[in-house]
Amino acid sequence: MAAASSAFPAWAQSGTAGTVPQMPTLGGDDIKLTVGHAGVNVGGRTGHAVTINGTMPAPLIRLREGQRARISVTNTLDEDTSIHWHGLLLPFQMDGVPGISFPGIRPNETFVFEFPVIQSGTYWYHSHSNMQEAMGMFGPIVIDPAGTDPVGYDREHVLVLSDWSFLHPHEILQKLKKSPGYFNQQKTTLAGLISGEDGVSASERRMWGAMRMDPRDILDVNGTTYTYLVNGHGPDENWTGLFQAGERVRLRIINASAMSIFNVRIPGLAMTVVQADGENVRPVEVDEFQISVAETYDVIVRPTGDRAYTVVAEAMDRSGMARATLAPRIGMAAEIPPLRKVPTLTMRDMGMGGMDHSGMDHAAMGHDMGSAAAPMDHSAGAMRDPANAPDGMAVGVGVDMISPNPVNRMGDRPLGLQDVDHRVLLYTDLVSLRPNKDPRPPARTLEVHLTGNMERFMWGFDGRKFSELVEPIRFERDERVRVKLVNDTMMVHPIHLHGHFFELVNGAPQGHQPLKHTVSVMPGGTASFDLTADAPGDWAFHCHLLMHMHSGMFNVVTVRPLDGEVA
Repeated sequence: MAAASSAFPAWAQSGTAGTVPQMPTLGGDDIKLTVGHAGVNVGGRTGHAVTINGTMPAPLIRLREGQRARISVTNTLDEDTSIHWHGLLLPFQMDGVPGISFPGIRPNETFVFEFPVIQSGTYWYHSHSNMQEAMGMFGPIVIDPAGTDPVGYDREHVLVLSDWSFLHPHEILQKLKKSPGYFNQQKTTLAGLISGEDGVSASERRMWGAMRMDPRDILDVNGTTYTYLVNGHGPDENWTGLFQAGERVRLRIINASAMSIFNVRIPGLAMTVVQADGENVRPVEVDEFQISVAETYDVIVRPTGDRAYTVVAEAMDRSGMARATLAPRIGMAAEIPPLRKVPTLTMRDMGMGGMDHSGMDHAAMGHDMGSAAAPMDHSAGAMRDPANAPDGMAVGVGVDMISPNPVNRMGDRPLGLQDVDHRVLLYTDLVSLRPNKDPRPPARTLEVHLTGNMERFMWGFDGRKFSELVEPIRFERDERVRVKLVNDTMMVHPIHLHGHFFELVNGAPQGHQPLKHTVSVMPGGTASFDLTADAPGDWAFHCHLLMHMHSGMFNVVTVRPLDGEVA
């Protein structure tokens, strides 16, 4: 292992004046990356990382729309590796998913990725092999538009959020397999139970007990083992980005974590969201937003005065935070707000829709709701009764819940932000800046259920793990399909489709549905998107919580015919 290094790529160093196209980054027509082992220093401790060009995060790759990228990746590890270009539209053979679109990069071999750059925006890249992504193998991509950028700004900073543990990701997964609540140290205490501090009634607690679930089981892995980082810097290291008062500062925020969903705010500073997942949206001013794993948001802030501002990225379960600073000078700092109250899952998160069951006992609920209550009773085995399952769902040991009344939750405030007294970004706030390319209505609807068994830490689509040799999801080339995702679990799942953007069905004006490549589906809720399957090939489709994907929530989307094939 290399000696632990305090060096960061130029864009990630504390005190940077900001990234600009002229700043030393990886760019041009021939980019070279080397994957290897390195020692990294986090919070004063040295750990082993898998890095690109020896740094965590990896170098910023800066491209321009219209160019042709050529990126050579050399593997110096003693195991296979890969790089997926997250959010980039390219030929499927260049997508970087071993076993799906290419064979992977073997030890001591070099693979050359070549593709035309046909988009602009904020993206990122990461390994798709052996959970190397959780060990530091990720970095940002900025693609400048060929013409005038519709977003006006004076300075920009790239903020890559990540989670780091000194436990190997395989060890973390083993602990979750043995005890899914292993890392959850925020369960209600006896005193809290007596006082009712978590807001859960006795009847609801009986229901949670019957399901062997905890209403504070928000994140599988959290601040008990993770240190949350901004550009590789821990909370005490105070990564600082500089500004001059009155400037329009563009923050390109990327959630490159393995398992962590963050709520992001800058106390005292409003944020104007101008881009989601690399696609421009109509500006919307907010005070806080939730960024799920693999999402990106670009925001504009206008700091004033000779003062510092704290950038807070609080874990969704409030078990820790990443922290950075925006300031006129290095060495300045602002107040760091304390962690807020731990959120608690509700009846709505159980898939009970919008119904309020407070004050109702379990027996009365079963009487009033009829069959809706039956699936919640694990002891009766009703959860695994095929009669209660949608068509096409395999109900076996991999399914421990079927939501009785899932509802569209894209207009809901994200988990933990329901009661804050300021403006929170909703998916329904997003409106595409430019008209959608395909005005056709969907020709059919495809329903996909997100399923799991918390006790066994098994995850899948429609009740099946990917290892069960499931059939791929098939689309005809250029087919227009509405995909409805139904979350039958009580965990948030960020679902990512490779090689495509889809239009969120979020109530936006006709022809201006926002484009995304990742959508976070709330517990017990649904989210729908319209897809034009215009990229022929085989594409990964998965939950971007790394250990959910690794435990089965993965499938292949195949689009046919390929170029040159006869339909």
